Amino acid sequence: MDVLIVLRQAIKAKQPIVYLDASSQSCQTLQQATYISLGPGTNIPKTAATRFQKPNASTRDWVGHPEDFFTLQAVIVAWMTKDAPTTEYLKQARENLAGAGFVSVTDRKLLVEWLEGKSVELERLIPIESTTPEGSPRATTSALPGTGTSISRPTGAAAEKRPYTIDQKDVLAVKRIRANEVELRDRNTVLRGVKNHDFSSVKTLIADRIKAAKEQSKPPAPTTDITAGNKTDPNASAKKNRNVAPIIMIPSSPTSLITMYNVRKFLEDALYESPEDAKRRMAAEGNSRLDDVLPIYRKKNLIVAGRPEGGVEKPIKYFVVDGVEALGKFGTDAWDRVVCVMTTGQAWQFKPYKWSDPTQLFHHVKGIHVTWANDPPNSRIRDWNVSDLKIDSNRRHLDKSTVANFWMQIDDWIQANKPWLPT
Repeated sequence: MDVLIVLRQAIKAKQPIVYLDASSQSCQTLQQATYISLGPGTNIPKTAATRFQKPNASTRDWVGHPEDFFTLQAVIVAWMTKDAPTTEYLKQARENLAGAGFVSVTDRKLLVEWLEGKSVELERLIPIESTTPEGSPRATTSALPGTGTSISRPTGAAAEKRPYTIDQKDVLAVKRIRANEVELRDRNTVLRGVKNHDFSSVKTLIADRIKAAKEQSKPPAPTTDITAGNKTDPNASAKKNRNVAPIIMIPSSPTSLITMYNVRKFLEDALYESPEDAKRRMAAEGNSRLDDVLPIYRKKNLIVAGRPEGGVEKPIKYFVVDGVEALGKFGTDAWDRVVCVMTTGQAWQFKPYKWSDPTQLFHHVKGIHVTWANDPPNSRIRDWNVSDLKIDSNRRHLDKSTVANFWMQIDDWIQANKPWLPT
C-alpha cells in the first residue's frame, strides 16, 4: 500500500480529508497543516512523496529520489480544486505549495479521474515494485518516501496475485468492437493491395522480342573455306558495322535553329548559340571553312561498381551531317547508321532522302522537331512520328535539361530499334 492508494480508497469510502498541525490538532488550511488524515489512524505527512513522477524527472526510483515526484499535498490541492477553474487552481497551488511543485493543468484532469477510480492511464505513475522475498509468510513494513512513517502491508500468500480468469462477456464485447473497426490505411498499405499480382505474363509476351534481340546481337559463326582451307566470316562487314558511330542528320535550311555552325556546341557543351553568332565566332577564330561532316563526342556517365564517389565518363562518338551528299561518304549502308533526323517541319527537306515520305521516314529513324519553346504547335507535323525539341530563346540555363532529354530519347530509340549501334 502507498500514499496514492490510501488516498484513492479514502475518496472511494468518502472519508473526510482532515488537515492536522504538528500536535495532531485539526487546522483550517493546508498551508498550516503538517499531516493529512485520510481516515482513522492514517495520518500522513503532507510532504510525503507519491509515485506520480514530475516532468523531466531523471529517475524512476520514487523511494530513493522523492524530489523527482509530486508530494501528497500537491495531489491534495489538485483533488480539492477538481471542480474549480484553472485560475483558482493555480492560485491555491501558489498559496499552499510554496514552490514545492504543482501538478500541471493537463495532468490534473487525468489524476482526478484516476483518484475517482476511472480506468485512466497515467504515463508517469510508477508501478509499485514488491520488495518482499517470495514465500515469506510475514508482513513487512515500508517507509513512506521522505518521511519516517511506516505503513504495514501483507506478504506471502496474502500478497500473491489472484489468477486471471477470462470473462466470456468481455471476449464477445471485444469481437463486436473489432468487427466494427475501420482499418486505417496509408499510402504503403494502399499500394500493397490485398491480392498477390503475378506479372509473369508480361515476360511471356515479350519473350520473342528478347530472343530476337539476343540473336541479333550474337556474332555470326565463322565458316570454313574448303578451297583455301581457312576459316572465313561471311558477315565480317556486318560485324564491323556494329562498331561504327551513329549518324544524326540536321536540316540544311538557313532558318533552322540547329545548323552545322552551332550543333557541336549545343550537343557537346549543352549550350545553345544562334547560328549567326556561331558563324561570327568561328570567323573570329579563323575557322571560316565549314565541314559537311562533324564528329560529336558525347560524354556519358557510367556507374562503376566499387566507386561510391560516382562513375566514369565514357565518350561516345556520333557524326552530324546536313545532307545526303555528306551521308554518301559513309558508304552504301549509311542509312542503317542514321538514328535521328532533325526537321523544322518542312517536307521538302526529305526529297533526296532514302524515304521521301515523312510518315515512312520517321518509321525508320527517330524524328526530332526543333522549335522555340514559345512557338505554337505546328499543324504540318501532326501526322509525323516526331518529338518536339523546344529551345528557350532567353534562358540558357535550361539548355542542359533540353540536351539531356534529347540524348535520353536517342538512347531509348537505339536500344529498341538498332541495338547493335553503340550508346
